[in-house]
Amino acid sequence: MSLEFLITALIVVLVPGTGVVYTVAVGLGKGRQAAIAAAFGCTLGIIPAILASVIGLAALMHTSALVFTAVKYAGVAYLLYLAWQTLKDSGPLELKADKSKRKSMIATVRTGFLINILNPKLTVFFLAFLPQFVSPQAANPTLDMALLGGVFMAMTFAVFIVYGMFAALVGEKVLRSDTVMLWMRRAVATAFAGFGLRLALAEQ
Repeated sequence: MSLEFLITALIVVLVPGTGVVYTVAVGLGKGRQAAIAAAFGCTLGIIPAILASVIGLAALMHTSALVFTAVKYAGVAYLLYLAWQTLKDSGPLELKADKSKRKSMIATVRTGFLINILNPKLTVFFLAFLPQFVSPQAANPTLDMALLGGVFMAMTFAVFIVYGMFAALVGEKVLRSDTVMLWMRRAVATAFAGFGLRLALAEQ
């Protein structure tokens, strides 16, 4: 576990992406517990990418234009769906308290999970990222990669919670203004649409 890996992973986690935007939006609209659920869902969404890298499926995605394109456009469609639902203030990103708290938390975790597993760039990223920190002389390179992936997930969860808690704190005051909430929904929807466009233009 090198210091170089920890620093690089922290920088990657800190850079805002779809997961951060989602967690912050949920924190603003639904509070601390929902923000934790969003962070948890986004973190769970990393598991398939790590497993794909460990067992070599990421290499298939990297070399197969058809597989990469299929996953990419599924991700684009989902991001655009989130953008539209956010504008309507409904669906998985409804920025107000739900009557059924348990159902709301499950939906929040599920959305965070889908956001990450439908991003093919995440899988390809791990294909290039994790192996370079594993020594060729390692007794069990697969186990080492899995451990590094676990550390990356832990860092992601911790950082996302910080983002979410701060957003929830701000949201306690933001929610008092319908005008601010309207512009917040527009900003979040624009961010998701922008991420979707960037993903659509991404090359393998």
